[in-house]
Amino acid sequence: MPRIEGTPSISNCIQKLRQINGLTQEDLAKAVQVTRATIIALEKGNYNPSLELAFRIAKFFKTDIQKIFYIGD
Repeated sequence: MPRIEGTPSISNCIQKLRQINGLTQEDLAKAVQVTRATIIALEKGNYNPSLELAFRIAKFFKTDIQKIFYIGD
């Protein structure tokens, strides 16, 4: 779904966190119950997660949502 003009883009550091923790995209996908394609889209900035998925990812990495997802350019 294309972004609505004038809305901020949401960036994330999922790839960095995943690599620091020695995880593959598939590992993370299984842990948060999504497909690898979803993780790829998140990492590329092509997909903004639901609030539920954002919470699952933050819980998996044991951090706050704001430390993973942030308003970007």
